[in-house]
Amino acid sequence: MGRALQPGLMTAPPFIDARGITKRYGPITALDDVSFELRPGEVHALLGHNGAGKSTLVKILSGLVRPVSGTLTMAGEEVTLRTPQQAQQHGVALVDQELSLVPALTVEENILLGNVESPFLQRPGGSRAATREILDGLGLRHVAPSTHVRDLAIGERQLIEIARALSRDARVLILDEPTATLSDTEIEHVFRAVRQVVAQGRSVIYVSHRLGEVLELCDRASIFRDGRHVETRAVSELDRRGLIELMLGDVPEPSQRDGLHEDAGEVATVTIRNLSVPPRVQGFDLTARGGQIIALAGQIGSGASEVLRALAGLVPDAQGDVSINGKDVRLGSPRRCVDAGTVYASGDRKGEGLFLGHSVQLNLVATRLPALTRWGLVRRGAAASVARQLIDVIGMDRKRMRTPVVSLSGGNQQKVFLGRCLEQHAAELLLLEEPTRGVDVGGRMEIHDLVRVAAAHGNAVIFASTELDEVLDLADTIVTMHAGRVVRTLPRRLATSAEILGDMTHGNSESRAGVAA
Repeated sequence: MGRALQPGLMTAPPFIDARGITKRYGPITALDDVSFELRPGEVHALLGHNGAGKSTLVKILSGLVRPVSGTLTMAGEEVTLRTPQQAQQHGVALVDQELSLVPALTVEENILLGNVESPFLQRPGGSRAATREILDGLGLRHVAPSTHVRDLAIGERQLIEIARALSRDARVLILDEPTATLSDTEIEHVFRAVRQVVAQGRSVIYVSHRLGEVLELCDRASIFRDGRHVETRAVSELDRRGLIELMLGDVPEPSQRDGLHEDAGEVATVTIRNLSVPPRVQGFDLTARGGQIIALAGQIGSGASEVLRALAGLVPDAQGDVSINGKDVRLGSPRRCVDAGTVYASGDRKGEGLFLGHSVQLNLVATRLPALTRWGLVRRGAAASVARQLIDVIGMDRKRMRTPVVSLSGGNQQKVFLGRCLEQHAAELLLLEEPTRGVDVGGRMEIHDLVRVAAAHGNAVIFASTELDEVLDLADTIVTMHAGRVVRTLPRRLATSAEILGDMTHGNSESRAGVAA
């Protein structure tokens, strides 16, 4: 059970009072007539599986996006937040799950960066004492304010993000998945900082998929589902099962799709034994057969992404025994892994996938240029022919061949990215990270069909996803991961929404040993 509500919490007037908030992105309604209250001195959880609307509400409260309708009141004053700077002036500080630090700057410089109260010209070291005090409170006594952020570990960087928010003396601190990359000790430092904030009468909005953290730390929880506010309850009235039921509602289980390939092939296409990806993943084992679609289901920080990147050769210190069709794969080199038959599509299509300023045609053939080149020059006719074949495979109009990718919708960008990975003769293992991130429902269905076709052609497909619906809709076999370890592996036909979500957010006793989740 969760902790009891603080005395006087329910009678205090809200610091934030949002009413009738609606936000649409084209035909997609991200928030539908949502109301939300945040009271002084409370830790308020926002819960819901991916796409439920909680991230959109966070962006509205922090000035990153504007709603199409509704009213927002802060400290009794109706406000319109057009920029993050305006939100900061009204006392709101956001710690996003995507790190925004500048590696080339020092810890102190990053903490000052973006603070509207900082002087235009800041004397070097002028805020060092205040910075030192905040770092000490977060367990970073060993980190000097003059240390460059590039020299810090990922968990330390996450704590610096929180330190920056604390330095702004905000009335409301929004923490979006703040512990996903942290160790047990670092998580305790975050908890201690949160408790100090609310003890001062300030408030915390806590967004997390780790239900154990919510039950331990939060006073109230607001649950969102499909862009709607379902309910707000005192955490003391709930347990993990109750939270999961509120998050899922009475949604029927997705029907089992046709054409499962769980028993395809006599010999394993891919075997993975004792894969370790320091520091998060240890002892990962998996067998994948040609034609099979396997989901690595886990939230941010579960280790699923690290497994895919290691198999793609992108982690130099990854270790383990991996073979494809009986041939050993040497990890740590993208070229060796490609030569062994792996094809990888990153979850960051803009940063690691697409050439946004170039055409659809060039993006489709970008990884095939050696075969399309003669005497150092690309054979334009051959490149256009291959691009036409691929654009037909992904179901886009050939008239868009010359269109810059940057002008496409998110769904079509993702289809172009996946199209580049398909129809490769040497491919044996297709690795997909968040294959439909940022894609609407229609685009998601089309992308899932592309993945199924790839499996039907004999590829083994391993994809990582934080999206519960995607896991249940697309996978033949589901491997749930939590805190760097496999919780369980089971066929899709035996999986339930509640069971998978429970594994993704909580793990089992073995995987949770020593982990605050």
